Amino acid sequence: MNLFVRGLFACACLFVTLMFTGCDTTSQGQINLQPRPGAEVARFRVGETVIVTFSGAPIEILPHEEPIKEDGTITLPLIGAVTAAGKTAGELQNDIQASYVPKYYVRLTITVKSSSDRVFYVGGEVNSHGSRQQYIGDTTVTKAIQSAGGLTDYANHGKVWLIHASTGQRIRVDYDEALKNPAKDPPVYPNDQINVEKRLW
Repeated sequence: MNLFVRGLFACACLFVTLMFTGCDTTSQGQINLQPRPGAEVARFRVGETVIVTFSGAPIEILPHEEPIKEDGTITLPLIGAVTAAGKTAGELQNDIQASYVPKYYVRLTITVKSSSDRVFYVGGEVNSHGSRQQYIGDTTVTKAIQSAGGLTDYANHGKVWLIHASTGQRIRVDYDEALKNPAKDPPVYPNDQINVEKRLW
């Protein structure tokens, strides 16, 4: 009888131990499955167009729409330059709100969103002429051209033009030199255009 009771008690202890162990494992598993904070959050990039709308002010304030400049900022009425690149929409909203309230307005609601499709354009002497490419991350002129099928046999390697959408700046790039030296391979931002000229002979 004593042996049976001891066996029953041992089984009960083992069952309770397994239950607690299973809970801990499940809990740990759930924690491990949680994404890192900000891991998949979309952040603004240079060249991306930001739309800022204002509500709740005593006077009407028109929406502000502007591409992010190469220094990573947009310029808003009254408060001037605000860093936008690298921030989420929520972070940028909070920064703009703090700059306006209470210095300029007692109450004001800020809404920030992107109007960009995050694309860039590659045209001229590339194998996918007039190609509209999805901007999925940091890229350069040579990588952008390769994503458009590479240069044609008639391409002028020394006359590749990069036009930044945010400033209109035109940059001449030598494709072969850029392949050899990353410092000569400028970055491409959303909505930028790349045009490859045709050689004369």
